[in-house]
Amino acid sequence: MDWMLVIVGLIALLAGAAIGFFIARKYMMSYLKKNPPINENMLRVMMMQMGQKPSQKKINQMMKAMQNQMK
Repeated sequence: MDWMLVIVGLIALLAGAAIGFFIARKYMMSYLKKNPPINENMLRVMMMQMGQKPSQKKINQMMKAMQNQMK
C-alpha cells in the first residue's frame, strides 16, 4: 500500500506542475498583450538614437513584426 501512496503523490505533483505552468503561461501572455514591452514612441526614440529617421511606415512594420513574434 505504501508504493500506491507514492505513485498517487507523484501523479498529483506532475499534474499540479503542468496545470500551474499553463495557468502562468496564459496569465503572462494576456499581461504582455495588455502591456506591450515597447510602444511606438519608444521605437521612434530608439531609431533616432541609432541615426535613422523613423517613418511611420517603418514604425508600423516593426510594431507588426513584434506583435507577430508574441503570438
